[in-house]
Amino acid sequence: MALKLSLKPGERFVVNGAVLQNGDRRAVLLLQNKASILREKDIIQPEDANTPGRRIYFPIMMMYLDPAGANQFYDEFVMRLNEFMGAIRSTEILKECVSLSREVMSSDYYKALTRCRKLLTFEQGLLGNVHPGVSERGEED
Repeated sequence: MALKLSLKPGERFVVNGAVLQNGDRRAVLLLQNKASILREKDIIQPEDANTPGRRIYFPIMMMYLDPAGANQFYDEFVMRLNEFMGAIRSTEILKECVSLSREVMSSDYYKALTRCRKLLTFEQGLLGNVHPGVSERGEED
């Protein structure tokens, strides 16, 4: 089953570690096989991992983009998730954290990124901040 990716003019995205950019018109790409793909709005730089939720998101993102090097990011993920869970009292969010951990342990990094966006939304509600760069709802623009 192909993945259909609708791109805005000039939109950047990453496919298996390669940064690509759409031309000056809207475009639709169909990916015919499995690939690690993220839109620019869902990618954060190391310096932008500046909140607890984003510190969880970043190592998952790196494991997704570079599955062969996932081990080097796994310990960071575990440490940051444990810190987050130690500070949270919401049973709903704690359940999301457990599910997130299971997805990472089973190398289902894309699902884990999607679930992590729920943590970002929760965090945003607590802190009252808007964090550009990562789509907290996981919606397309």
